[in-house]
Amino acid sequence: MALAAVLVAWEHHLPIRDPDGANLPTWFRLPVIVGSAIVLDILARWALLAWRSGSPGSTTLRVVAVERWNRDQIRFTLSGLVTWYVAYVAFRNLKSYVPFVTDRLADPELARIDRLLWLGHDPAVVLHDVLGTTWANWVVAAVYLIWIGLVPASLAVALVWTRRSVYGAWYVTAISVDWCLGAILYYAVPSLGPTYSSPEWFASLARTPNTAVRDTLLSDRIEVLAGPWDTHTVQTIAAFASLHVAVMVTLCLVAEAMRLPVVLRAVAWVFLGLTMVATVYLGWHFFVDVLAGVVVGAAAFVIAAVATGNPLRRRAEPWTFRAALDESARVEVRPLDTQVD
Repeated sequence: MALAAVLVAWEHHLPIRDPDGANLPTWFRLPVIVGSAIVLDILARWALLAWRSGSPGSTTLRVVAVERWNRDQIRFTLSGLVTWYVAYVAFRNLKSYVPFVTDRLADPELARIDRLLWLGHDPAVVLHDVLGTTWANWVVAAVYLIWIGLVPASLAVALVWTRRSVYGAWYVTAISVDWCLGAILYYAVPSLGPTYSSPEWFASLARTPNTAVRDTLLSDRIEVLAGPWDTHTVQTIAAFASLHVAVMVTLCLVAEAMRLPVVLRAVAWVFLGLTMVATVYLGWHFFVDVLAGVVVGAAAFVIAAVATGNPLRRRAEPWTFRAALDESARVEVRPLDTQVD
């Protein structure tokens, strides 16, 4: 993906930008998130050991940190972080380049497919009529914005709160594959999404934080198209396929493969359903974009399984918090007076 971004940038004389450089650079934000998760990981494990031993002084933070964050664990976390960062930056730049590579837009065709699937109706308009345009507008806007924080949070969980987990590697690789497949589809089927191609459908919706995001993305696109070298931002409008849906499908499938607690899996699937509704209700995507997102998420799950050597089957035993805590507490702690550097 990095090579593809460089080649497209070179061919069309475009800059390569940090996608979040205008606000808080990704290269700074991600390490801070992961670093904070590491600190929390060490403190939580130290507190668990102290509680189980009944003596807070029986072990030290240094002992826990050294045992937990050995060379293999550091290598695992850093390799996953770099992989995700490179894939993400390349993806965002490739997405930004789409209108410079082609001026074709598939929105009319996608809208026609939607009306065919919905028996002559526009899905967004139907959802507005069924759910209303008051409280539902705020709920789906919150769902869509929560997703933005969900991805880096899940990345921290996969890279930090696992023990060089094959599932952690599977998940981070799958998300990177989601970006890759998404970028390919953006070029194959370039589109803006209903909120930009049919704004009259959403005129009755009250302003929410989602509205501000929509306006900002349009302003960024205009700014980039006016002069890509004169701005440090990237344009990020592309509808087909919905990667919000794709990433959530990948997350749900990995959760099923790990056999996480039923409550966590149920929450993940419910949030996936809400994300599907939100993307169509708010006009970010056509209904067919959602269907394509499901396919992308499932394909990324399978491709990443092959890439990381994971069998496509659920783990033999369910994952439990107790088993994870027991594993976390297995630290060989010697008396303080016998510890040596």
